[in-house]
Order: sequence, then C-alpha cells, then structure tokens
Amino acid sequence: MSFFAEKRREVMLHIEQYMLDMMDTYLKPIDTNWQPTDFLPVSTSETFIQDIKSLRENANDLSYDLVAVLIGDTITEEALPTYESWLAMVDGISRNEQGGWMKWVRHWTAEENRHGDLLNKYLYLSGRVDMRQMEISTQYLIADGFDIGTGHDPYRNFIYTSFQELATNISHRRVASLAKKDGDALLSKMCGVIASDEARHAKAYKDFMSKIFEVDPNEAMIAFEDMMRKKIVMPAHFLREMGMKMGQTFGHFTDAAQRLGVYTAVDYVEIMQQLIEEWKIDGMRDLDDAGEKARDYIMALPNRLLRVAERMKNPTMEYKFSWIHA
Repeated sequence: MSFFAEKRREVMLHIEQYMLDMMDTYLKPIDTNWQPTDFLPVSTSETFIQDIKSLRENANDLSYDLVAVLIGDTITEEALPTYESWLAMVDGISRNEQGGWMKWVRHWTAEENRHGDLLNKYLYLSGRVDMRQMEISTQYLIADGFDIGTGHDPYRNFIYTSFQELATNISHRRVASLAKKDGDALLSKMCGVIASDEARHAKAYKDFMSKIFEVDPNEAMIAFEDMMRKKIVMPAHFLREMGMKMGQTFGHFTDAAQRLGVYTAVDYVEIMQQLIEEWKIDGMRDLDDAGEKARDYIMALPNRLLRVAERMKNPTMEYKFSWIHA
C-alpha cells in the first residue's frame, strides 16, 4: 500500500468513528420520519377517488418546464442503486457492516429512497406523465451508471456529495416555490420536505470533509482543486430517453431548469463559495507548495466563473420530452 493510500485509510478510520457518533444528528429516526403515504391519497380511504381528482386538477396547472424538471429530479432520485454501489466502493474504508462508513451508506440510502418513491407516485397519479417512457429513462440511468470524476477516492467523493446535496436542496426548494405559485400546495409541501432532507445530508458530508481538512489539509486541498477543475457533473448527466444516446436528454433537462431558475450557473458558483467559507479555505495554514497553489486556484475560481455565468443567456429552444403527455 502506498504512503498516500495508507494515510487515506487512517483518515477514513478516524472519520468513520465520527460518523457513528454523529449518525443521529444527520439522520432522523425511521419510526417517526415522514413516509410517502403521509402526503399522498390513501387507497383505503373513502375519499381516495376524490383525493386523486383534486391532485390531478392541481397538477394540471403546472407549467410544461416545471413538469419536465420534476420528472428529471425524480429519475435522478430513483437512480439510487447507482449511488449506493458507488459509495460502497470507495477506497480506504472499512467494509465492516456495522462500521461507520457502511452503516452511513445504508442509512443515508434508506432516507434518500423515500424521495423517489414519493415523487414517482405523485407523477403516476397526476395524469401528466407517460410513465412507461419515464420508467425506461430511469432504467437506462441505473443501467448506464455514471462517472462523476471522483474515482474511488474518499476525499473527492466527499467533496462531490457536499456539492451535490447542496445542489439538490436548491433544486427541490425552487420546485416547491414554483409549484406553490402554480397552485399545487401538495407538490410544494412534498418538495419542501425532500429539500429539508437534502440540507441535512449536505451538512453531514460538509462536516465529514471538514474533519478531513483538519487532519490532512494538503491532500484535501488538492482533491478540492481537482474536482473544481473537472467541474461537478450532475448524477443524471447520462440521462436519456428511449431511442437516444447516453446523455442526450440531460441538456434539455438542464435547459428547462435554467429557464425556470430552478438551478442555474450562478447557483453553481454560490455553492462553491459556500464550501470555500464552510471549510475555511482562505485561512488554512500548514500547506505545502502544492497545497498553496491548489488554494490559490480555488480562491480565484468563483469570480472567474461568475463573470462567465452572468454573460450566459437563458436557453430558449423548445423541446418536447417523451415523458410528458401533450
């Protein structure tokens, strides 16, 4: 085992104990946590049919772009098997089933699993969606896997998940606001509770990474720089519809999100700035030359990207998704 691999293993053992100690802070008790049934029409209720009619009437007023973004978000959430298997393959971790990392991955997955369940059932009941086409896209996304640029390095994975959970929090929160504006209070409430979960998960991954910066600042800084140079890609960047090549649909999905202001290039920069502040990058000491160069690159990047983001025009190209009934 190389020196760097051994160092990462030692750091991860340290982090895994912290995970076990803090698990109850970042995740809610299963017995009292919300479940999809708490928000959806209950099939055993006498008002079930009327409740579905009401749901469909409200869903009918949602804008085309909002439905497209909601479907893309749902498919992203439903590709959970890919994310769980990816995290289980991280190097330098203990694969003891009751150890900190494996326990965290299982419990995090279990909490995240409710998101796709809830949104999928809502879309099925809404009458706006060609469910078979959506299900084909979901199966493709899981089957195609993804390459998020982290390799199996724990540091890069923590940086990615910190960024990604913040991004999904923004996306679900904005969809909640737009749904409320379009008159769908139920969807707004649903996306709000999902966003709340994502915020807690983001705090967990940010805290895990903070611990890594404390004990291995140089390698953590270099990992952060590397992920920022590569750019953070979304988990659904291979998204496609039936008959299309891998990733062809993703651009249309992000265009809709940008048009609505659900997730924009400016949001990307603001998340980066938040992580820089959270991890106290500017004031970090005890860095070697490589660490200092990495820090300099990171600190200069937000302003550079913000200038690019502010010059970007909103995409206007109309696109008809196979997922959505005309």
